[in-house]
Amino acid sequence: MRSQGVLHSDTEILVPFFDVDTMNVVWHGHYVKYLEVARCALLDKIGHNYTAMLESGYAWPVIDMQLRYVRGAVFGQTINVRASLVEWENRLKVNYLITDLASGERLTRASTVQVAVEIATREMQLASPKVFTDTVERALK
Repeated sequence: MRSQGVLHSDTEILVPFFDVDTMNVVWHGHYVKYLEVARCALLDKIGHNYTAMLESGYAWPVIDMQLRYVRGAVFGQTINVRASLVEWENRLKVNYLITDLASGERLTRASTVQVAVEIATREMQLASPKVFTDTVERALK
């Protein structure tokens, strides 16, 4: 079973016309955008969004992404994207669950892994920077 995480954020998205293909189904590549929107909301909730990351001197590139499509979202459908914090001490791992807002039906599940890279040296860190882990610990209290 996929971990629910220690902290989560829910983001509602109304599927726009420009995200669907000729079959009225969301093109698979747009799910990555939905994950990013939800991840940004989670990082805001934690108190360490991308602006704070940049100011702390670390970039956090995505190094792994997994998606499992169950059912396609369609134009005009309101979906909920839940982003759940799973790991933060050595890397940033977020699990996602995309559901239909009205029925709760599962549409997609996913995960992303990001690692800290010191901007000045471009060196990947083997552990998350203290500035990040301290912020997460405060958010969990």
